Amino acid sequence: MDAQTLNPLTEQQILDAVAALQPASVALLSDLVAQPSLLGDEAGAQALMAQQFAGLGLKVHEFEVDEAKIKDHPGYSPSILPYAGRRNVVGIHQPAGPVRGKSLILNGHIDVVPVGTDSLWSTPPFAPRIEGHPLTGRLYGRGSADMKAGIVAYTQAFRALRNLGYEPAAPVYLQSVVEEECTGNGALACLVEGYTADAAIIPEPFEGVMSAQMGVMWLTIDVHGLPVHASVAHTGLSAIGYAQQMVEWLRELETAWNRPANRHACYAGHPHPINFNLGRISGGEWTSSVPTHCRVDMRLGFYPGRTPAEVRAEVEAHLAASHARFVQQSGSDSLKYTVSYQGFQAQGCVVDVQQPAIQALMQAHRDIAGAEPPLNATPATTDVRFFHLYGQIPSTCYGPNGADIHGIDEWVSLASMQRVTAVLALYIARWCGLNRRPA
Repeated sequence: MDAQTLNPLTEQQILDAVAALQPASVALLSDLVAQPSLLGDEAGAQALMAQQFAGLGLKVHEFEVDEAKIKDHPGYSPSILPYAGRRNVVGIHQPAGPVRGKSLILNGHIDVVPVGTDSLWSTPPFAPRIEGHPLTGRLYGRGSADMKAGIVAYTQAFRALRNLGYEPAAPVYLQSVVEEECTGNGALACLVEGYTADAAIIPEPFEGVMSAQMGVMWLTIDVHGLPVHASVAHTGLSAIGYAQQMVEWLRELETAWNRPANRHACYAGHPHPINFNLGRISGGEWTSSVPTHCRVDMRLGFYPGRTPAEVRAEVEAHLAASHARFVQQSGSDSLKYTVSYQGFQAQGCVVDVQQPAIQALMQAHRDIAGAEPPLNATPATTDVRFFHLYGQIPSTCYGPNGADIHGIDEWVSLASMQRVTAVLALYIARWCGLNRRPA
């Protein structure tokens, strides 16, 4: 049975139903952006999503991440905060009519990154603001693009089909998960909980199809120096200065991995695929003392096909060799350092865009947007890795366009959100099939 047989609706019917929902979609996005769902503070936004899923007639499953269940999984990353009170929310659809299509997971993360310096924002970051047309302009606010507009898109796609009198003819799971921005353990917990399907789509902010994603590793370097009075600073050893030197040694790896001969094929044309980001640095105890301790937190990108263990081994070997040269040249071994890992230990992956699940998504985009969907080998990581690497579930990212993600004045295109909603609704109709909703 082909997709058209499973889908009794026309593209225009779906477009019209999604357009009719656009005022409600913008209102829902505004409500979500107004929830400051930073790490550890996701409860308010998750309560809103539980309410939304229940309003769609879905069975709602809320559960905390059980670290004991996931800590031995190869996809686990060392957690940042305890999980007590921090819940994943899953809306479960089981068709009342016959199961005739393929099952689907629609996943999105509710957590957002810190806003930085509030005063740099044009308006408060958790006060949603629209520029341009109220239904098709830009909506500003932290998390608007990354990725609350995507969550709205899959929620309203399901609602549009429901409003047309239909239900998916296969199981569908709407997942709103915590902690994507630092570990991905929320999505991993859903997989370990037993949620699986014939395909998974994550509407991260790119109106195209993700073809590959980087591995990402967070590491911490703690340096201990030799403190002395500032008046004789030349006789001491600054932990801050040495930490900066160690960052420069890591930059040597960044440069080497970016060389064309060392690149993964998916990133051959990328201007700068590998990035080692110095995200935080803290150290020193007193302005008139040479600092005893310094801590640096870094985010390292690495190519698909490499494991976190391999990357850790190469990084530690490079630092050890560089440190040994310093000791030999300086004649001092008073500077000590340790390397530790918390947060992302995430392997990269390559998406086979020829899989039927991905081809169906690309066709839905063509039919709604009237153009070929761009392919994106992203230098970031997403929760797709869990479905792809550990669940053997065909999966990719496809979501509304936005900009200034993780930056100042983050925004999302409301017109793009509406278009993505229609694409996802058409995709559900074709991939899962449709049954008439029971009276």
